[in-house]
Amino acid sequence: MRTLIFDCDGVLVDSEALAEGTLVEYLSRWLPDLNIDQALGQALGMTTGDILHHLEALSAHTLPTDATEQVDTAIEARLARELKAIDGVDKAIRGITLEKAVVSNSRRSRVLASLTSTGLDNALGTVPIFTADQVARPKPDPALYRLAASHLGQVPRDCLVVEDSVAGVTAAHAAGMCVIGFVGASHVDAEQSARLIQAGAWRILEHMHGLEALIDEWQADSRPAN
Repeated sequence: MRTLIFDCDGVLVDSEALAEGTLVEYLSRWLPDLNIDQALGQALGMTTGDILHHLEALSAHTLPTDATEQVDTAIEARLARELKAIDGVDKAIRGITLEKAVVSNSRRSRVLASLTSTGLDNALGTVPIFTADQVARPKPDPALYRLAASHLGQVPRDCLVVEDSVAGVTAAHAAGMCVIGFVGASHVDAEQSARLIQAGAWRILEHMHGLEALIDEWQADSRPAN
């Protein structure tokens, strides 16, 4: 049985714009010599800690020692107030019969809270959830996807992944999985499709109502020749 793997932020829940807004708020104060909006463009999809480390290296300023915890706490408070599921994803999840899993670069507590607050925990049921705190090197490193495949008892080629970020597509592709690049979240700009294709995405998905057709195409392409 093949497996469909969802990223969480920007794929199941429309969280990236909220997270980005919080990062801009904090980092504009802490690293005033950077254009934070521009610098964040290629860093989204990484863990908060990796984003902060990346941007601090570009600045003449130093972040507070507890910067990651401050930002994560602020992001999670905002998500609790404002988070919504991606349009059409609940119906898509319920209509697809493949085994499913979630692989996220967020910490486990955030993923569980996001799925609960949007009601997607009911659609997903008891699907396995893999998070960045389970590996030493999260996305864009393929370790988290390799861990998921191992725990699921799957070879990577039998896993289809839905990712919205360059870091996520890079990780899943490097793990040997087929990747759909999702561009239907509110934070996505016009160039993201091209970035995801360059990172290794097999197809681009603009709305979740098209997911089932891509799954059918993938299964047909993956079927052994007679």
